[in-house]
Amino acid sequence: MNGTMAASSNRIMLGPLVAAIDQGTSSTRFLVFNAKTAELLSHHQVEIKQSFPKEGWVEEDPKEILQSVYECMDRTCEKLTQLNIDISNIKAIGVTNQRETTLVWDKETGEPLYNAIVWLDLRTQSTVERLINKTPGRNKNHLKHKTGLPISTYFSAVKLRWLMDNVEKVHEAVLSHRAMFGTVDSWLIWCLTGGKKGGVHCTDVTNASRTMLFNIHTMDWDPELCTYFDIPMEILPKVRSSSEIYGLMKSGPLTGVPISGCLGDQSAALVGQMCFKDGQAKNTYGTGCFLLKNVGTKPVMSDHGLLTTVAYKLGRDKPACYALEGSVAIAGAVVRWLKDNLGIIQTSTELEKLAADVGTSYGCYFVPAFSGLYAPYWEPSARGIICGLTQFTNRSHLAFAALEAVCFQTREILDAMNQDSGIHLSQLQVDGGMTSNRLLMQLQADILCIPVVKPSMPETTALGAAMAAGAAEGVSVWSLNPEDLTEVTSEKFEPQINPEESELRYARWKKAVQRAMNWETTEPVNNGNAGQK
Repeated sequence: MNGTMAASSNRIMLGPLVAAIDQGTSSTRFLVFNAKTAELLSHHQVEIKQSFPKEGWVEEDPKEILQSVYECMDRTCEKLTQLNIDISNIKAIGVTNQRETTLVWDKETGEPLYNAIVWLDLRTQSTVERLINKTPGRNKNHLKHKTGLPISTYFSAVKLRWLMDNVEKVHEAVLSHRAMFGTVDSWLIWCLTGGKKGGVHCTDVTNASRTMLFNIHTMDWDPELCTYFDIPMEILPKVRSSSEIYGLMKSGPLTGVPISGCLGDQSAALVGQMCFKDGQAKNTYGTGCFLLKNVGTKPVMSDHGLLTTVAYKLGRDKPACYALEGSVAIAGAVVRWLKDNLGIIQTSTELEKLAADVGTSYGCYFVPAFSGLYAPYWEPSARGIICGLTQFTNRSHLAFAALEAVCFQTREILDAMNQDSGIHLSQLQVDGGMTSNRLLMQLQADILCIPVVKPSMPETTALGAAMAAGAAEGVSVWSLNPEDLTEVTSEKFEPQINPEESELRYARWKKAVQRAMNWETTEPVNNGNAGQK
């Protein structure tokens, strides 16, 4: 028996595999799952650099994002080969991405025309004020009946408007019909399916629903919304479902494999947590915190500052499902801030230890409104605040207050969801990087007064994208029937403090939030056309 024969007979027979590209705010991952058992076989992760050219500005390099995807794919394929797993068993690739982050590129050269403007960037504040001022009654919810969203710096349309107003190259490319707009999913799919040589320019309904240009009732781009923002429809990607074959990989070790799943990261986590029933909810703890509750096939509009968003549409002929969403801008980012800006911790694990040492914030409250407050306030003028300091307060109390802040923000959103949907949640499903912090999970259960359930495999965002890709028509290696879905092992954190204490701490937090409001007000001289024009 020759060497190659021996090698191939030693290869593990696993049946079909499905991969996922998980392109987040602070890192890119490529992960490969077994389609039958949902087991994670291998993955690779690469950090992404963020740049802050001015206060409140957050950018990333589109080419670095793309490069990181190729690097993660190559490394993961090498790791699988070392494990004796045949990469030709990878039958589909799903894409999940940081949402709202906005890119414009030249379809003839394939070159980005500016850096990606990241979702939490605040440069569009004056653009937003200008837009709100031209609405009847200066109402930030003027477009909500169509979009489910308030007019805010958060969403892609205002970022795109800023690029068209302030970046000469973008302005020119739009005029000469060479510009393409996309969120991160569109940029990646276009590049991976051939780029300027026939790349597919598309997005899915979940990502489209975060642009403010998409009508969540008609499930398509809305001409009136495009007119309102003065954005030409020709630069927009084609909107597809979250689970269908968009195109094939054109280079690298996975050439020819279909890209057949696409979901914004929070929708992907909802799918990965298998929240397919009306009323189920999950919270993802990443750079920001995102709580989504499945509300079924009819959109529910919020009266309490939540967003109405498309949860998923798992196939061309399948119905769209909607979610109520609460977004907290700063969660994991507060850990980064304590590490990089204050230098009081060296690693994120150190934060848990510091906080656990004291077990209390000693009356100290931390509102990390670094880029304003998101749900349920939508107050861009708020800024971060630490209050309740005494001569006893030390860095351990501050660490504890930072963890508590993430939990209080989640509680505010959950309260709003309970009011909007009238269904009280009996437990919260959680995922994301910060869930490895056991103290945080326990605190979250204590502050919500309900159990917190964490799956043993924390990569639910990537899993959701893999599920959508594997279940797509023409791939069909993954079943989404509830009875076929693998039972996920999980860990449950039960509340351990009495509800009165929990309520008292929550009331103090609310007081701190009020102190953080209306801190930053923009000067009236700027009419929103500052910059390079």
